[in-house]
Amino acid sequence: MRSCLLLCGLAVCLVTQAPPTPAVAPPTDDVAAFASTIDRLIASTQKEKEAVAAPLADDHEFCRRVYLDIAGRIPRVSEVRAFVSDKHTDKRRKLVDKLLDGANYVTHFTNTWRSLLVPQNNNQQLQFGGSQIDGWVRRHVQNNTPYDKMVRELLTTQISFNNGMDQVMSRNTGALAFFQANEYKAEDIAAATSRIFLGVKIECAQCHDHPFANWKRKQFWEYAAFFGGIKTGDRESGGGVRDDPTVHEIFMANKDTLIQAKFLDGTEPKFDDPKDKSKKAFARAVLADWMTKKSNPLFAKAAANRMWEHFLGIGLVDPVDDMRDENPPSHPELLDRMGKAFADHDFDLKFLIRAITASKTYQRSAVQSHKSQDDLRLFARMPLKGLTAEQIFESLATATGYKGEATGRDFRAINFGNDTSARGEIITRFNNPVDRKTEWQTSILQALALMNGKFVSDATSLERSETLAAVIDMPKLTTRQRLDTLYLAALGRPMRSSEAAKLTSYVESGGPSRDSKKALADVFWVLLNSSEFILNH
Repeated sequence: MRSCLLLCGLAVCLVTQAPPTPAVAPPTDDVAAFASTIDRLIASTQKEKEAVAAPLADDHEFCRRVYLDIAGRIPRVSEVRAFVSDKHTDKRRKLVDKLLDGANYVTHFTNTWRSLLVPQNNNQQLQFGGSQIDGWVRRHVQNNTPYDKMVRELLTTQISFNNGMDQVMSRNTGALAFFQANEYKAEDIAAATSRIFLGVKIECAQCHDHPFANWKRKQFWEYAAFFGGIKTGDRESGGGVRDDPTVHEIFMANKDTLIQAKFLDGTEPKFDDPKDKSKKAFARAVLADWMTKKSNPLFAKAAANRMWEHFLGIGLVDPVDDMRDENPPSHPELLDRMGKAFADHDFDLKFLIRAITASKTYQRSAVQSHKSQDDLRLFARMPLKGLTAEQIFESLATATGYKGEATGRDFRAINFGNDTSARGEIITRFNNPVDRKTEWQTSILQALALMNGKFVSDATSLERSETLAAVIDMPKLTTRQRLDTLYLAALGRPMRSSEAAKLTSYVESGGPSRDSKKALADVFWVLLNSSEFILNH
């Protein structure tokens, strides 16, 4: 019966009319000033391309969006109502500050960075590594460690153990999981660090000169040589991993050629102590010095571009890890300025988050109001973004009042195919990372997990749903008010007039069962299965 309700046209979709434009506080500080710079440079390109910018999102749309982007979940009904009723002109900035100080921000960005450093999939070793690196990432997110210092610590974590996994775990600092996930292979570590921290894909040059960029095979191995001291032992030597930090050379694969370390910009590193030539520097520390210095534009711009993609759905350079001359940014001056501002503010990720979310560019409606908004790289409207598996579970738990497992929990590796918990069911089904947030994937199994899965079925049943019980038991509420509360719980907004006309009569008539309480449960189920719930907009 519920599937019939979904198919009969009561499923919720984004409508085409634009919301009213709210007031926005004027610039008063560094964050707001840089937000204005963002808007000016974006508007300049829009004018050049004759694009018409969408109006600003209303308070309901902004509140849901920023909760998903910063806290990794939708807002609770009380949180939506408190924000919408706030009359202060700077309430959007204040909400961002509040979310950045919350535990959900720490969990969401721990998930974000961990999935980048150690992608989660069916590989048991990667699952194990993800659970190990989680604590290390969480500590840095919690402390708002400057990005350059976090990366430096990762790069310079010394691997020094000899006999198997027990030794690894007893001395694991968390960052070691990154090297473990890359199998302690210099070439794999080189490819991962250049892609993640510099936005450069050099792995195509590992076996031959890059066909679509200027990277040469020799350059790849010169960079990999910084990790040449990491060696995995064979059975005869007792296995394990050895790390000689002074080594800065490597044999090129399939060639008897010894390659010396060199930076990607072609400059020569200095490994000798000028006062004592017998002393050798830690090779990866020399690399970290070069990589994270403020004058290295690749490092700062790569991080800024990732933050832009996180909040706007698509990078200024797209894909975010393919920064090369043949793939220029959509807004070169903006990317340059973002990188410089990030470095000038001592690589403070929260500064970037505050500036991006304070911009009108971020705050535009996702509702298309002009044909020119088809080109997402003009950022004339907010693109629709697919949710991660963690966002889907946390949002379902928030909407339904689910108490079976604590939300905002620490990372727990999923045993794919065998985890029967509510979280495991959702994470397993929706763990399909894509290259672009604006190109989400769906499947029959995902739809079935929401339509017929035990988690959603229980959460929308009259006997088990905390949200439904609260709505039904509220005295003196009209049908419209009960429905508005369900909409706020699931979609972060009240019903629109067109929706109210259909749903109010449906609930009051009791639907097919002639039971108004069951009809309310049907509506809640439809909202949780709607495209509007499963997307960030």
